[in-house]
Amino acid sequence: MTTSNRREFIKKAATLTGYSVLSTVGLLNSRIALAEWVANNFEPSSMDQVLKNVLNGKPVVDSDEIHIKIPQTADNKTPVPITVQTDLKDIQSISILVEQNPVPLVATFELSSTLEPFVSTRLQLMRSSFVFVLLETENIFYGAKQIVTVSEGICGA
Repeated sequence: MTTSNRREFIKKAATLTGYSVLSTVGLLNSRIALAEWVANNFEPSSMDQVLKNVLNGKPVVDSDEIHIKIPQTADNKTPVPITVQTDLKDIQSISILVEQNPVPLVATFELSSTLEPFVSTRLQLMRSSFVFVLLETENIFYGAKQIVTVSEGICGA
């Protein structure tokens, strides 16, 4: 290894170490900005206000290429599994909203362009409601919805 190659290696190693330390102590990201986003979107509010915040002025196009797998009926005390999948390209995020919940925005998943647009989670439904899924691209959102009927839990004797 020549002297210039060693110097370049040491510079790059020192730079990488410095960035790692700064990132670890939180100086390279804004937790305050992230906290504000979380607070604004995951507070009790109307569906219209949540949609305004999430969409941020982008239009929504209904799509039958969004596959939502969720039970049609659910108990109000049981978490409901949901899976969202699509073959649409360039999806940046997937958001799940429940119209009749006090906090309509249940989850937002930020996706890497190298990942297949697929998410799976569980959610709580307070009442019978539409479950909306919004897939964000650079210019628009694609949307789909499915109704879920919620019943009171019945315990056996």
